[in-house]
Amino acid sequence: MSEPNNTKSEQSYNKLIWPLYFVNGFNSIAFGGLIIIIVPLSSLFWPADDYHALEMGILVTSLFWASSITGIAFGRIIDRYSRIKTILIISLFRSFSMIMLGFAIIGQGLTTWWYFFTFVLIFAFFAGGSYPAMISISNDIVPQKDRSKFFGYLSIFGSIFMMLGFLISGSLVQFGYWRFYFIIIGLAVLCAGLFFFFYVKEPKRGIQNKELQTILSDDKIEYDFKLNKEMMRKTMLSKTNITALVEGIFTNAFMGSLDMIILPYLQTPPHNISPLVTGLFIVIFGGIGRVIGQIILARFSDKVALKNSSRRIHFIIIALVGGSITFFLMFYIPLPFFSPEEGKDIILFFSFPAAIIMGLLILTSDGISSLYMINQPPVLQEINLPEAQAQITSWNQFLEHIGYGMGPLIAGIIITSFGQNYQISATFIALFNIPGVVLWILSIKWYPGDKQKISEILKDRAVILNARK
Repeated sequence: MSEPNNTKSEQSYNKLIWPLYFVNGFNSIAFGGLIIIIVPLSSLFWPADDYHALEMGILVTSLFWASSITGIAFGRIIDRYSRIKTILIISLFRSFSMIMLGFAIIGQGLTTWWYFFTFVLIFAFFAGGSYPAMISISNDIVPQKDRSKFFGYLSIFGSIFMMLGFLISGSLVQFGYWRFYFIIIGLAVLCAGLFFFFYVKEPKRGIQNKELQTILSDDKIEYDFKLNKEMMRKTMLSKTNITALVEGIFTNAFMGSLDMIILPYLQTPPHNISPLVTGLFIVIFGGIGRVIGQIILARFSDKVALKNSSRRIHFIIIALVGGSITFFLMFYIPLPFFSPEEGKDIILFFSFPAAIIMGLLILTSDGISSLYMINQPPVLQEINLPEAQAQITSWNQFLEHIGYGMGPLIAGIIITSFGQNYQISATFIALFNIPGVVLWILSIKWYPGDKQKISEILKDRAVILNARK
């Protein structure tokens, strides 16, 4: 009887929140497409020069750092006001900035770079509130027993759309139509935001917490508690929260370096693989890996966590270790050397066994790494109060984006310092996951106590809300 109930629950929350998948998806296309064409963009800015690793690294770093700063302000707004309206405002400004990128004048060197920098910064400012708003609203719509499945669906939509972004942007750039990419995706982001605003209804805060469900089922009762400094110190500065905050810097420095090392490695001499072939390569193998990780492993995570929620931390540790090892191995696969014309030949590239082996490593890496994305958010949701969901997410996002933003800059510096030696660069980058592994191992003994603390606070608040009747 449990399986039909689970299916009904899954259909119920998806019916309420499904437009959020498309908001996240089109935002992922906007981001993914921008990253995959980072090398061709350098050629558009400086047609006669080699790849400007430092300038392009600064561009991507600024994207993450700006969003991390504004996320702190958005976190407080989201925990006090409407999540629905906040997501609409974010969509409007992200759409505007993407469309404006399509009107850049190319070939002007730093002038073109500054134009891109300005609108990427606008995009980043409003991007800071997107994920905290998604976390906050999902905490009050998605049942706790379905959290990994939800984040698996959210991630797989984002991944699939990002892969489409890779293909679309890679194709349009290769055939000289890159402007259409920015304009079309900008309009798609706008439409997704508007549809979300008119379809999704604002849920009650705390309605999915088992300690509050009975009392909040009364339409007249609202959860209106606000976070004060004492409660912030007691809950948001718990040991497990601090673990996630500190670990996020190192883990995301690693993650932020991946594309900025892999893409130049594949697309510059001696490999010369075109953006279109690169995009198709990543879509095929990365897409399969993410489907396995974000759907199959997500369901497995929920089942295991239902018996012992601490298992989610074990999955996070496996994700960090496995992601480092597979990333490191990719750069020791002897890919063939191509001329620029040969690098555009899809059939030729896939005819080499080395390409298939590297693809399988990408598949494995994305599958294992998905365990991090589908288990870390549920861990944080369970050890924080309903009125702190966006704020703790924005804190975490702030440090993660600082780390992620450092990744492209670090990658650019390392690649430049070691004379384009990607093997040595990858070795250094893989070490960034070690601090996160150590911290999560330590948190295994802290997590149950931090979770129990939240449960006790919510039980006391249920009594207070019941007395108001």
